[in-house]
Amino acid sequence: PKIDIRSLTLSGAEALVRMRHPTWGIVPPACFIPDADDPHFGALSDFVMAQAEHDWRYFFEEYGPLSLSINLPLSFFRDPAAIETLSRHLPKHPAFEGLIVEINAPELVQNLPFATKVARTLQLHNIGTSIDNVGADWPLLLMLQEFPFVEIKVDRAFVTGCADDRLKQSTCRRIIEFADGAGARTVAIGVETRTDFLTARQLGFDTVQGFFFAKPMEPHKFARRVLGKPVIIQE
Repeated sequence: PKIDIRSLTLSGAEALVRMRHPTWGIVPPACFIPDADDPHFGALSDFVMAQAEHDWRYFFEEYGPLSLSINLPLSFFRDPAAIETLSRHLPKHPAFEGLIVEINAPELVQNLPFATKVARTLQLHNIGTSIDNVGADWPLLLMLQEFPFVEIKVDRAFVTGCADDRLKQSTCRRIIEFADGAGARTVAIGVETRTDFLTARQLGFDTVQGFFFAKPMEPHKFARRVLGKPVIIQE
């Protein structure tokens, strides 16, 4: 879940891919997600988009509309038909407020002109673009003359343990100031303790994600445990 840092309400959810092996249990994505040029990657991406649409409809019918994010590599959009394919999976429902596509920052900053073009085009299809895992390479974003991205997610390396690390706090603060100037939301990834949550709120993040609130879980379990329930933080 994505939690609004001020109101402590659910602001959205990120759809993550996991594989369950009968012997090994949960297999990390790095062990099974193919490279972008792998012929199977297109099928996996199509599955992710279709499943996100299915989950949105389930959440809506049971609890109401929920903003969803999915992860796709920037290279996915090298295919001229990619955006049209993605658009076909968007729920055709008046309550649907749009999808967010998260693109990994290291890939994005190496292809800034193309990433900017993709983000502009996605806007026309009611799809926002989020820059995921922003870290030490964030100053490269200053090179952009326009900023068509709706969200910046700060890498967990700068969030987890930030309560006791002034260098991490300084980096987070500078990214937040940049995002505010660009009109983008900020998300703190990897909030695992109460002190990190309070520090993230003091720094000025808009939204937080992390094990302090919930671990990734299947859609039905997510609906039962997270949707419709208030988040309580003891001050």
